[in-house]
Amino acid sequence: MPATCPALLLAAPASGQGKTTVTAALARYYRNQGRTVRVFKTGPDFLDPMILERASGQPVYQLDLWMVGERGCKALLHQAAQQADLILIEGVMGLFDGTPSSADLAGLFGVPVLALINAHAMAQTFGAIAYGLTHYRPGLPFAGVLANRVAGLGHAELLAESLPPDLRYYGWLPRAGEIALPDRHLGLVQAAEVADLETRLEAAAALIAQTGLAELPPPVTFAPITVEAPPPLLRGVRIGIARDTAFAFLYPANLDTLRAMGAELTFFSPLTECALPEVDSVYLPGGYPELHLDALAGNQTMREALRRHYQSGKPIYAECGGLLYLLESLADQQGHRAAMLGLLPGHAALQSKLAGLGMQSVELPEGELRGHTFHHSKLETSLQPVAYGRRQRDGKPGEAVYRVERLTASYLHLYFASNPVAAARLFVQG
Repeated sequence: MPATCPALLLAAPASGQGKTTVTAALARYYRNQGRTVRVFKTGPDFLDPMILERASGQPVYQLDLWMVGERGCKALLHQAAQQADLILIEGVMGLFDGTPSSADLAGLFGVPVLALINAHAMAQTFGAIAYGLTHYRPGLPFAGVLANRVAGLGHAELLAESLPPDLRYYGWLPRAGEIALPDRHLGLVQAAEVADLETRLEAAAALIAQTGLAELPPPVTFAPITVEAPPPLLRGVRIGIARDTAFAFLYPANLDTLRAMGAELTFFSPLTECALPEVDSVYLPGGYPELHLDALAGNQTMREALRRHYQSGKPIYAECGGLLYLLESLADQQGHRAAMLGLLPGHAALQSKLAGLGMQSVELPEGELRGHTFHHSKLETSLQPVAYGRRQRDGKPGEAVYRVERLTASYLHLYFASNPVAAARLFVQG
């Protein structure tokens, strides 16, 4: 049966407006009141959800009409509405950016949009931007607008006066360093690395009480949907998953999919542990290996354990940072280079600019899967790809997928629920 829950999608004109900070503040504000808050992130992202999970105390899943699919999004929202007091969805980039966009998601599920606008160095133009966001697509459900990074009360009054009378003004948040979230080349700094994150979240939550967001948004009704359970293709298969500050880019839905097919998941750290658990397969996700070059290179016992795993014919699946770890060497942006596993021929180096970005699908021998790419490194290898991704936007060739024996690696971050059977085949022998 349908489930009803207050819900809000926080969007903005562009990236860098403070969406994650405000979404996290709102989640922590209501969590502190004893409410269950479920937060979702529109589009592919690993770093924002880490912050949002800390703020809400609940796992954060992706909602994307192409990668996750309409049925998958509907199932996630209905499940959340059954047990939550509030659903928050953080948009991606600008409200109308991408195909599909955050606006497409809000319109499909009837979730009202809160437009968050960075008002720094802005006065009456604030009203023009708010008006444009509200009226660009007729019929899109809109809650109102919130001003962020405001200089003070006088500035806030100028902003409010610029708004059309039919658009609700939820107030403003100040430009305050104590609530800002630090970032680096791939986005926000990982939650586990921000020593004072709890202090920042509590300070941000306290500011919510002074805005119109202190009142719960209106309820939204989410329709039920039946999702067929995947076959138990991984029953009895133990998968070792690298998880530490060097390898942390994991979709919760990927772990759910593996478990739903019967896999037993165990986690290990290539940074700090000297032994690989007794496993049948290894999953090396993305992350920041370039920030831990010497530690990874110096952990000789783990490197040898992973080489023995490969030499025994057991599967290894690696994404982005995991791919870099498999190479002969990796260099950071300063040119410091260290030896990696050497299971794939080639070398990589970090670049100052993005080298890959966007949604892609890939047709593997196991089947077609969807996902995305986002990286700053450049790879040089003599190895011929087994397949290439296909860019969602224009259908052009995307990232290469490499395969040697039972090792599969690519810059692509795959969303396993897009084809559970194909994903399972990456982790089984034979």
